[in-house]
Amino acid sequence: MTSTKDQMMIDRLANAAREGKISRRSFMNYSVAAGMTASAATGLWGTAAKAEPKRGGKFRLAQHDGNTSDSHDPGTYLSYFTIVMAHTFRSYLTMINTDQKLGPDVASEWSATPDATEWTFVLNPAATFHSGAKVTATDVIASMNHHRGEGNTSAAAALLASVVEIVDNGDHSVTFKLDSPNADLPWIMPDYHLPICPANADGSLNWQSGDGSGPYRLVEYEPGVGARLERFDDWHGEGAYFDEIEMLAINDPNARQTSLVTGDVDSASLLENKTLALLGRDPNIEIDNVPSASAITIPMFCDVAPFDNPDVRMALKLAINREELVEKVQYGAATVGNDFHHSAAMPYFPADIPQREYDPDQAKSLMKKAGMEGHTFNLSAAESITTGAIDMCLLYAEQAKAAGININVVREPNDGYWSDVWLTKPWCLVSWGARPTPDVMYTLAYKHDAPWNETHWKNDRFNEVLLQAKAELDDVKRAEMYHEMGMILRDDGGAVIPYFPNFVYGRRKGVKHTGQLAASWMMDGARAGHRWWFEA
Repeated sequence: MTSTKDQMMIDRLANAAREGKISRRSFMNYSVAAGMTASAATGLWGTAAKAEPKRGGKFRLAQHDGNTSDSHDPGTYLSYFTIVMAHTFRSYLTMINTDQKLGPDVASEWSATPDATEWTFVLNPAATFHSGAKVTATDVIASMNHHRGEGNTSAAAALLASVVEIVDNGDHSVTFKLDSPNADLPWIMPDYHLPICPANADGSLNWQSGDGSGPYRLVEYEPGVGARLERFDDWHGEGAYFDEIEMLAINDPNARQTSLVTGDVDSASLLENKTLALLGRDPNIEIDNVPSASAITIPMFCDVAPFDNPDVRMALKLAINREELVEKVQYGAATVGNDFHHSAAMPYFPADIPQREYDPDQAKSLMKKAGMEGHTFNLSAAESITTGAIDMCLLYAEQAKAAGININVVREPNDGYWSDVWLTKPWCLVSWGARPTPDVMYTLAYKHDAPWNETHWKNDRFNEVLLQAKAELDDVKRAEMYHEMGMILRDDGGAVIPYFPNFVYGRRKGVKHTGQLAASWMMDGARAGHRWWFEA
């Protein structure tokens, strides 16, 4: 029999679910702890969390990481502002839903040949561009070819490298033909660089116009300042409850948070973890704290001295106390990293790889071996990269002193960080958004010829196994391959990975969602604009 105390807890949980104050995962865990069966808790969640979305209103979002160098060209998307904006006014072949599963967008269904060398995507006949034209196979092919071809500089070029041909089947479907099997191809399609844009008459991509087929039509946009969007009533998907969306680029964390507290905006991205307890006491604010597969990296150029010395790279990995960073900088809203970019939120996670521990004595020994005792390293960072970015780097510098390592934290401007610092300076702080599979992550950032190989790292065995894993359809064998790659990257790679941060953002009490939030990107998979609504 359920006790009175447990029943009171269940009632509070149900109320929290109705008000959108709790995630489904937390609801299930607490309900079971209160004595409910899993099936009963699932039923209660379905009843309590069923909120009726309302249409109307202007949604004002204070969004971090907006840059004057931002562009409509999807091949150059870098900042979080452009990622959120792209998901608001453009569409993709597939999308990651709030249950973290893959769902349809412009493509209504997809299928593969038994060997996964050909994938066919059937297009939704209702998909329409804001200019009024229907989305066709020609547009899809131009959108993909924008990232293909010899010498292509798009950040998504590596993801489509195995595609040898994209065929218009003449029946409102397209077929991707690959030179090797790829079981993950549908999971690649939600990559934020791959929106569907209209094709020009010559087959090139018309990205310059800002035309899209997403839930909102872009009305005004000034890079680094903000954007205004209006609901597109002919959108092919569900949602788009707000009449209008105003995105404000506010890089300063204090200004962004203040705008939420004062009610000048309805939601704000990337809240400061150190103030969450204070914000939580404000009855007008709701905090969303979402575990994610996002990662913070500190990449070193492995082809630039002294980072070309494996002993130096290992010393810097041993000189960081990850647990202390999670506790003191992230206030517990993160998971400890392990120097291979492979979060537990991804499939095939090799949980048995030994955790890297803080060992300043071993780090000091390796620096002596490398003849680098007392060397000073410059570490570039900017406050807009992640919550507590500068504090994290300064604490790392303090921790490294025990190993005789000097780290000079260079405060870079927020504006232009992705164009002037990342991939340009040999050691810097980076925030990676979540990727759905290890193949996507490794292909983007660690394959030797990847455009975003931020460490300039090349390991022949890693690259060999990566290609094998991409073609392997046996899950057990594939998991073994990712385990081997994880070990290689952990011990030889050029990235210090301190932790996997939670996505922490806030909204005014009148802004509602279902309580289940996508973990692929901040702001509900970058889709808060069309998934959320105002309370009546």
